[in-house]
Amino acid sequence: MGKKRYNTLQGYSFLTPALLVILVFTLVPIGYAFFMMFFKVDLLSGTRTFVGLGNFEKIFNDPKFWASFENTTKYVAVVVPIQTILAMILASFLNSKIKFNRTFLTIMFIPTLTSSSAMTLIFMWLFNNNGLVPNVIESVFGKNVQFLTNPDLALTVIMIMNIFSTIPHFMIVFLSGLQDIPWSLYEAAQIDGANKVKQFVHVTVPQLMPITFYVLTMGIVGTFQIFDQAFIISNGTGGPQNSTLTFSLYIYQLAFSSNDMGRATALAFMLGLIIFTVTFIVNKLLKADKVNG
Repeated sequence: MGKKRYNTLQGYSFLTPALLVILVFTLVPIGYAFFMMFFKVDLLSGTRTFVGLGNFEKIFNDPKFWASFENTTKYVAVVVPIQTILAMILASFLNSKIKFNRTFLTIMFIPTLTSSSAMTLIFMWLFNNNGLVPNVIESVFGKNVQFLTNPDLALTVIMIMNIFSTIPHFMIVFLSGLQDIPWSLYEAAQIDGANKVKQFVHVTVPQLMPITFYVLTMGIVGTFQIFDQAFIISNGTGGPQNSTLTFSLYIYQLAFSSNDMGRATALAFMLGLIIFTVTFIVNKLLKADKVNG
């Protein structure tokens, strides 16, 4: 019994530094933020006034909240499925032993190694009014398209950029999952007369369901929290006409432009609740924990 207690204390002693870091830098800030969302907080003067649920009322009555909600929802609904499907398809091609797959894999992985800020600047250069893409469109179709100053297209540029930069990472994740699928399943499908497409639909996709859940979860969390691309492209304004205003950018504006940390923390908790709810629904729909069980 003494030996068991000694081993337990030894284990907790090794865990203590990590637990202290989590406590100081994660749990305490979350608890303090939960406390602050019921107050009107002035960062400059350091004063706070209890307003109860008043911060939430102000948020729901702010047109910027609904603009950020619409933009973020649209962004998540478009980017997450496309990046997941394309990553799975590309991983399947690589896993099929096509020629030069290692070279292709290296080239495809380059966008992941580039920082999001640098990638944003590159896409701004490509899609600005005198950029490469508008010039090509004008020379081929004779139409002058302005992407970054058009409220209907500015968010699309960010979507394309995010899909382009995240597919390689998720492709590698799917590739590792594909290599763990027993080849006997494909042989059995071939004996039953299934072609490559049917093998992909009825063997590959079901076997990759736990990996797909991971990719979807990471995609949902990442897209809901998008900030730097929208900030750089709009210069922190969320423009044009709030078309690139996202939840995270709106939180930033409330905290540091409007000097209202209470509303900012309230919206941050709302964002966390939304992410948790969407992830929970995805888990229930995919039933990832029951696959290969």
